[in-house]
Amino acid sequence: MGSLFCPSLIVFFSLWLTLISPSHSIDCSSLKLPGGIRHYSNCTELPTLNCTLHFTYNATNSSLFIAFSAAPSNADGWIAWAVNPTDTGMAGSQALLAFKNKGSIVVKTYNISSYRSIVEGKLSFDVWDLEAEATNDGKMVVYGSLKVEGSVEKLNQVWQVGPGVSDGHPMKHEFGKANLGSWGELKLVEKVSSGSSSPAPSPVPHNDSGDGSRAKIYAGFWILALVSWLVSVL
Repeated sequence: MGSLFCPSLIVFFSLWLTLISPSHSIDCSSLKLPGGIRHYSNCTELPTLNCTLHFTYNATNSSLFIAFSAAPSNADGWIAWAVNPTDTGMAGSQALLAFKNKGSIVVKTYNISSYRSIVEGKLSFDVWDLEAEATNDGKMVVYGSLKVEGSVEKLNQVWQVGPGVSDGHPMKHEFGKANLGSWGELKLVEKVSSGSSSPAPSPVPHNDSGDGSRAKIYAGFWILALVSWLVSVL
């Protein structure tokens, strides 16, 4: 009986640890930036197009510092990260778009007033320190700083990749599921609510310590109870 008890106990304890361990936590150390000299307080893997975003929000002066990483759809393609001040989609977004130009990577700003009008121009908010670089794995990284409204706690973000640029105009991106789903909410300030209502779900991955984790802990208690029963009968 002793030889049967030990493996059973190990299996049950392993299952318990799996249930209570967080499944949505993100290790920022795995999302390396090429230079390795910039440091950001937050990072997230965006849910489509294999993109990542590092960011730091300074509430004192309402500034947001970002590093957006993505792979263009081909070697001569473009990547873009944008904020939409008025809506959740592409139309109305204020974009930082990077592409190769004469052997180097440049960053341009595009005020996308509609799906038919993608023209380089000044954004509706201040941006500075724009630059971009290539990574060894075929990706590009866009760095930038932007001013946000002092009362804003979250932003509508949009990201995209495309095949290339012709005469200064980005060529159309694909319209697959991943491309059409490349938008979401970026939370700048995390708030702890004492109310009974639950926060609305966000399409952007984030650490979740809500009902999902609580359910895992409850499941862990039941498994411990089962282990105690096994100890008593074996």
